[in-house]
Amino acid sequence: MHSEAAFGATSGVVPPAVAPAAPPAAVPRAGRTPRRAVRPGRGAAVVDLRGPGRPAGAAELRFPAGDLVVVSGLPGSGKSTLMHRVVPPLDARGAAVHRIDSQDVRERWEHGRLRRLPYALYRPLVRAAHYLTLGRALRSGGSVVVHDCGTLAWVRGWIARSAVRGGRGLHLVLLDVPPEVARSGQESRGRGVSGYAFARHRRAVGRLVRAAESARLPKGVGSAVLLDRRSAGALETVRFD
Repeated sequence: MHSEAAFGATSGVVPPAVAPAAPPAAVPRAGRTPRRAVRPGRGAAVVDLRGPGRPAGAAELRFPAGDLVVVSGLPGSGKSTLMHRVVPPLDARGAAVHRIDSQDVRERWEHGRLRRLPYALYRPLVRAAHYLTLGRALRSGGSVVVHDCGTLAWVRGWIARSAVRGGRGLHLVLLDVPPEVARSGQESRGRGVSGYAFARHRRAVGRLVRAAESARLPKGVGSAVLLDRRSAGALETVRFD
C-alpha cells in the first residue's frame, strides 16, 4: 500500500464518450429467461450502470476468454463478495478461470498454524503468497479476475504488461460506493483499515472513477464498467467466451 498513483499514466487518446448503459443485449438460453448481458469494450470503452435513473443493470458481463479483469473499489465496498458470487470456475471452453483475491490467502493463513499470531506479524508472508499466486495465474494464459485495492500502481502496471505481452484484453470493473457504506462493510466483516489508509484508498479509487467517467482509461485498459451497490447486486455472473 505504498503508491497512490491510479493505474499509471492515461493513454493520451480519449476513447468514445461514456456509454450511459444502453439496454443490454439479451442472450437466449434454452428453457430459461434470457440474461441481460453486456460486453464491455464493444461499442463503448466505458459502461456506466450506476444510479436509479439507469436501467436495472446487467445480469451478465461477458469478456473474451483469456482476458484479464481487475475489480477495484474502496475497502468494504464488496469486491470480495462480488467476486465470490459471480466469477465462474470455468470459461465457456472449459478452461479454468483464476480468481485472485488477497483476502482468500489471508483467510487460509488465519486458519493455519499462524492463527494465534497478530496478522501484522505475518502480513508480508500473505502478500508474498498472493503475488506468487497472481504471477502463476498471469503466466497461465487463462482468464483472470483480480481483486485490487486501488493504491498499488505497480501491481496494475504488472497486470497491464502481462496483458500486452500475451495479446490479451485488460478490463476494469469499478465499485463506486459512498465512503460510509464502505466503512459499514468493513465493520460487518470485522476488518477495518486506519483513517490514513482509508483516505489513501479514497483518493486512489476516486481518481480511477473520475478517469472512467471522462472516458480517459488508464494505459493498457480496454474497457471499464462502473457499478454501484444496486447494479452490483443485479449482476449474476461474469462469463468468459
